Amino acid sequence: MVGAIPLLLSGTEINPVLLIASLMVAATPLLIAAIGELVVEKAGVLNLGVEGMMIVGAIAGFAISVETGSALVGALAAIVAGALLSLLFAFLTQFALANQVASGLALTLFGLGLSALMGQSYVGIRPPAMAKLDLPVISDLPVVGPILFSHDPILYVGIGLCAAVWGLLKFSRAGLVLRAVGENHDAAHALGYHVIRVRVLAIMFGGACAGLGGAYISLIRVPQWTEGMTAGIGWIALALVVFASWKPWRVLLGAYLFGGINVLQLNLQAAGIAIPVEYLAMSPYLITILVLVIMSADKSGAPASLGRSFHASQ
Repeated sequence: MVGAIPLLLSGTEINPVLLIASLMVAATPLLIAAIGELVVEKAGVLNLGVEGMMIVGAIAGFAISVETGSALVGALAAIVAGALLSLLFAFLTQFALANQVASGLALTLFGLGLSALMGQSYVGIRPPAMAKLDLPVISDLPVVGPILFSHDPILYVGIGLCAAVWGLLKFSRAGLVLRAVGENHDAAHALGYHVIRVRVLAIMFGGACAGLGGAYISLIRVPQWTEGMTAGIGWIALALVVFASWKPWRVLLGAYLFGGINVLQLNLQAAGIAIPVEYLAMSPYLITILVLVIMSADKSGAPASLGRSFHASQ
């Protein structure tokens, strides 16, 4: 995935404007997947299948975009694919009352195998490009234009999702119900809320976001199909939700931190810095986790019913 990020070197210096613009691209799939998982966990459900849903979204979006010639249609297909796959997890955990951890791990393994099977005939094919935002005059502004107004639409969707989820959880009745179900599903049920319905909808939203995040990798960040190309982003998204204390804006900050370090280490490799490549490659994961652990001393945001199954007969 090294070739996915444009090199920002000019002589021996790194261009800070291109660095910021590129880190936004690198952070977007992580941000979208993590925001979806945050909503799922706010409903009291722990879905460890994010990686599996992302990789299925990546191949579904890639295949449909190649067949239709439209990257936008491919992105929509990835959303549907992620949501449909999440229904398998919802059935296992909300109706069959299977263990959530085991079901999520099984979903990841299933997604990795399914994507490898689906993607065999798409290796080496380049998907259609997605048009970037191009605002007259504004996009050509120095510094501000390349950073804020020269990206693809999905990047702005990711930021919008973060703001929308923050507003939903903080100000809306739907957010209040979601948080009530996550905090105490028995009390929410006693008040007349349909716990399973709320959780299934949250799981589908998380699956749709994971699918879109996966499609962003295969259609925009790395415009090609490679088996296992999500490369652990789904697991980082899971960790990011926990370390961000279930707060949307901290998820945004953590995703951009990870994206920035990832872009920087790729360019340091290209610059021939005398540090072993393996250390540079692991640095985004280590530094991101370290900083987020320091930021997340307050664990009060964890839903009290997280990971606990609800019995409708209660």
